[in-house]
Amino acid sequence: MVHMTYPEALVVGFIQGITELFPVSSLGHNVLIPALVGGSWAADLNVAAPESPYLAFIVGLHVATAIGIMIYFWRDWVRIIIGFLTSIRDRDIRTADQKLAWMLILATIPVGLTGVLFEHEFRVLFGVPIRAAIFLVINGLILFAGERFRTRRSRQADAELEQQRAAAILQRDPAPPERERVGSAPGSTPLATPAAAGTAAGTAGSGPPIASPGSRRGEEIERAVAADERLTRRSYLAAVLIGAAQILALLAGISRDGVTMVAGMLGGLSREDAARFAFLLATPVIFAAGALKVPDLVTYGHGIYGQILAGSILSGIGAYVSVRFLVRYFRTRTLTPFGIYCVVFGLASILYLQLQ
Repeated sequence: MVHMTYPEALVVGFIQGITELFPVSSLGHNVLIPALVGGSWAADLNVAAPESPYLAFIVGLHVATAIGIMIYFWRDWVRIIIGFLTSIRDRDIRTADQKLAWMLILATIPVGLTGVLFEHEFRVLFGVPIRAAIFLVINGLILFAGERFRTRRSRQADAELEQQRAAAILQRDPAPPERERVGSAPGSTPLATPAAAGTAAGTAGSGPPIASPGSRRGEEIERAVAADERLTRRSYLAAVLIGAAQILALLAGISRDGVTMVAGMLGGLSREDAARFAFLLATPVIFAAGALKVPDLVTYGHGIYGQILAGSILSGIGAYVSVRFLVRYFRTRTLTPFGIYCVVFGLASILYLQLQ
């Protein structure tokens, strides 16, 4: 008999939404947490079981997670989709939006093909708690290595973004604090020029501003457009190589966004741009993963549709909150805390599972 309780659905749904975007592996947590709790949780939520209702539940969570991410990035996806359609209409790729659309498509192909061909084998072979814990430790080490061995180009890209942010702040508020104005000559002019501000906002030479410059959302949109322009300076091959890193996320315990970010930084992207590309790549991949498993939802979901809906709502909310936080977080902070978490939690899980 198919069985899954509402507490199980709510807890796992929320954790799925949060951990899908955090570089700590949602699949690893989906495998480990039921095993660590034990009892009915381990029986009800076994992702490696061939006819488990947990498979149907995961389908609902994936779709809800993708919706949560898309709600945050909806303006970006409107631009990207329009870029894709106009590139087909014009049979040419001229704008940043058009190129970004094709970069995302090409970058999704490697993991899409691998998932279609080998997802079942990966899930059955590696969707085991002790193996998920081991790969979670490996994921932490990957995050550490990504920060430790960042390329000079990636560090330089971070430095340039920091300089642009400082110039933009100075342009918006050119008057220094009162204590810094003591002794300054009356009528002195700010250091930043309008041209510098245009560069900082990423809109110089790209037409009129697309939102009110003083609004927070306007700044977010300008920052997104500027990031996309930087991303599209990369080649299609670079996008494919970064996207191919997602294949590792088929291993329970390896984070899709974590390995994609590391691949992006190794390719010379700033941490902020690597995170943005990873988040944009996540949406079609997660949607596709859900679509491929719709038959499981129909076959194994009887009797737990209420639990699927409840967990999916929390998963979508968790995904939206987490991406909103992480977009800001990765502007100035590193992957290191997540690496520490993965290593500690993974080792603790290994120890617990061996001793129980």
